[in-house]
Amino acid sequence: MRKALRWLLALAVLIGTLSTAGAATAAQPEATGSASAADTDIKDRLLAIPGMSLIQEKPYTGYRFFVLNYTQPIDHRHPSKGTFQQRITVLHKDTSRPTVFYTGGYNVSTTPSRREPTQIVDGNQVSMEYRFFNPSRPDPADWSKLDIWQAASDQHRIFKALKAIYGQKWLSTGGSKGGMTATYYERFYPRDMDGVVAYVAPNDVVNDEDSAYDRFFANVGTKECRDKLNAVQREALVRREPLEKKYAAYAADNGYTFTTIGSLDTAYEAVVLDYVWGFWQYSLLSDCDSIPADAAHATDDAIWDSVDTISGFSAYADQGLETYTPYYYQAGTQLGAPTIHFPYIEKKLVRYGYQAPRNFVPRSIPMKFRPGAMRDVDGWVRHHARHMLFVYGQNDPWGAERFRLGAGARDSYVFAAPGLNHGANVAGLVADEKALATARILEWAGVASTAVQANPSAAKPLAKYDAKLDHRDVDREPALRP
Repeated sequence: MRKALRWLLALAVLIGTLSTAGAATAAQPEATGSASAADTDIKDRLLAIPGMSLIQEKPYTGYRFFVLNYTQPIDHRHPSKGTFQQRITVLHKDTSRPTVFYTGGYNVSTTPSRREPTQIVDGNQVSMEYRFFNPSRPDPADWSKLDIWQAASDQHRIFKALKAIYGQKWLSTGGSKGGMTATYYERFYPRDMDGVVAYVAPNDVVNDEDSAYDRFFANVGTKECRDKLNAVQREALVRREPLEKKYAAYAADNGYTFTTIGSLDTAYEAVVLDYVWGFWQYSLLSDCDSIPADAAHATDDAIWDSVDTISGFSAYADQGLETYTPYYYQAGTQLGAPTIHFPYIEKKLVRYGYQAPRNFVPRSIPMKFRPGAMRDVDGWVRHHARHMLFVYGQNDPWGAERFRLGAGARDSYVFAAPGLNHGANVAGLVADEKALATARILEWAGVASTAVQANPSAAKPLAKYDAKLDHRDVDREPALRP
């Protein structure tokens, strides 16, 4: 079971902003037989790019790691109308290796890490902070310029700027909202990347039709586990009055306010209704052992602790929502958001139901939903996908509405890892799919050996696993945020 979400939220913000100020730290490149002469001056080459500036360099054995700012137009259609500084990182190995372009769709971590495709191809990694996530936010912020095309255009400009240095093959990747981002980038700039690896990417084609989620929750896991989770969720609503008193004290102790969502009562229900979703998003079936077995006779503290651990009572306070305002804005304008029902809970116990993203964004920011955006991307993937791999977790709610391939797709795949959640990856696939996926990634990156080309079952990651560097799980965001 995961730690309390209030701690995770604080950690997410900390990771996204850690050590981005101060003097640069010189990191000497490791002496390797493959390093070219140009690599010894890679920092100068990066900083010679117009609009690129150094925030910090951090050492990591075998690599050089740079935290950078890159000047971007606020509006790519009208570049003369102002700019902002977008934060990116570069994990540099060697310009003779392929490069993986990663984004999580939220803040970028300033701690060196290597995503699964980067380990598979033993390459460089460029990571991008998504526009409008602080500090990569224009000031003043024109929220109408936060859309999937503008973000894809950010990636396109970064790619063009770095391609002169990293001239080998490029792959894009991302998990969850990052997987969506990689897909949208491919849709708008299909000639940039040589392949796409999109992890657990939701695809809400019709925002008002979410029955796939209801079917998912009626069948996921085992009946015993579903019954335990449903009972705790219901009991948290039955005990609304005493638990909201506890919530009020908790909010007062932590300085939490509820201006955006409207009230503590609204926030409380939102947290409780996230409970079952949050469990399946981030936990495994084996974690059901930690759920109170007899909710009706459990203590108030046991119900509170279980909900707080999975959903997090800080999530819908102003302080919890603020970091994710750009996501909720996009969910309410283009991406769509899921709505599910609770047939095992009496209607009188549910006052608000699943709320629209509009309720999680300050009213000072105007929003209007544009239903055509996701239909356009979905149609493009079905008919034009090329060198695209989608990986889902069997027990991840976000996979209930996923990308699918049509007759026009070429050399593209959709796989699901059995028993896995929102952290599903290639390593978790069944053996034949894992080998095929690894072989295709190597081929797209231009580093597949003749043995792998002849026999995909021989495919393995080219770089050894590094416990500190390799990131084996999708960044945890609060439930109902992909």
